Amino acid sequence: MATAANSVPYPTLISVDPFIPSEQQKGIHNRWHPDIPPIATVKPGETFKIECVDWTGAQIGNNDNSDDVKDVDLNKVHNLSGPIAVEGAEPGDCLVVDILDVQPFEKMPWGYTGIFELENGGGLFAREFKSRAAKAIWDLKGIYATSRHIPGVRFAGVTHPGLIGTAPSAELLATWNKREQELIDQHPNAIPVVALPPEPKGAYVGQELDDSVREKIYREGARTIPGREHGGNCDIKNLSRGSRCYFPVFIKGANLSVGDLHFSQGDGEMSFCGAIEMAGIITFSTSIIKGGVEKFALKQPIFLPSPVDPMYSQKLVFEGLGVDIHGDGKQYNMDASVAYKQAALNAIAYLMKARKIHPPSLFSSAVANSIARTAREQSYLLLSAAPVESHIGAIVDSPNACVTLGIPTGIFEHDILPNPDGFPKRSFGQCAIRSDGLL
Repeated sequence: MATAANSVPYPTLISVDPFIPSEQQKGIHNRWHPDIPPIATVKPGETFKIECVDWTGAQIGNNDNSDDVKDVDLNKVHNLSGPIAVEGAEPGDCLVVDILDVQPFEKMPWGYTGIFELENGGGLFAREFKSRAAKAIWDLKGIYATSRHIPGVRFAGVTHPGLIGTAPSAELLATWNKREQELIDQHPNAIPVVALPPEPKGAYVGQELDDSVREKIYREGARTIPGREHGGNCDIKNLSRGSRCYFPVFIKGANLSVGDLHFSQGDGEMSFCGAIEMAGIITFSTSIIKGGVEKFALKQPIFLPSPVDPMYSQKLVFEGLGVDIHGDGKQYNMDASVAYKQAALNAIAYLMKARKIHPPSLFSSAVANSIARTAREQSYLLLSAAPVESHIGAIVDSPNACVTLGIPTGIFEHDILPNPDGFPKRSFGQCAIRSDGLL
């Protein structure tokens, strides 16, 4: 007979409520700094659970307008659970982190994908699209996601943490802040901004601290937006359940933090709020490799991808080159970022044809333009959230880098393959837009 005697549940080291603003909860922080004390300590080999709010800290709601995305306070992101110290970890070691599971909260079976405003967050095509806020709410049912804001698609998620990393040393933190401030100085008044310097406004550490320590963390703490040498916000969708990660350790205890959980994401997370963002629970186990930084030349994390992946074998692949074909036609020299953007724009243009709502000729030019923009925003959101794959095809053939972007055809409820007769007319509604109707 089964008994409880030898059945010990994995402990939850940090508990949060996904419906309460992050700044009202313990065990959460939104800056990187070595002086943030660990909220808990584990021994190597222990298995434990961490609960996470969504990356904005409950700023986005399950509704049918995007005003919350328009007005999101990005000084308050990302909201991370931690830090968790690992007993015995020392600078120069390698912290091995096994991601055993990533799941949404049962009481919050939904997530969202957003397009930010040009002046508040931006995204890959913020300038090209002169972005206005839009979003899609996704219902999470088992392993599948569907959206009332992007009808006609259903796909299996690849749950993962968008952001995971160890704490920086004081020296590494100073290096980050110096080099990023130099970049900001080179691009004054850039929209969207090229980097975010330390900002006390909105900074938060959900622990009891001396006022002097808190002020120092808020004054010096690095923003969580970019990935860096310690890991951080790299948004690697294959860092899913079953993955093993190798992180460099910079301070005693390593101080692991995690957040920005995703139900699904396409390679590139192009709209910036470009995954299916969710609150949820992640399960870890850790170990230490002494001297691992030197042993493995560990300048940045390395990882083994998850053995669990949706089986979408057929993909419609779009290529992009290092030429601004969709813009001014400028020739770039081996620029993979330009090539990725062109591949994505080619895919968006195609999806706007494959998922067109009505023939524009039936409407006034203003209404037709609005319909086209809605189809574009739906496509932009979909490519951000679905398990889209991107690869560098070639990066040696001057002057054009080649990047591909593959869309799994199996996620659509209708055929999107090229057809000699074109595509039938369908109605796909619209994504959630601002309450003032601006797109």
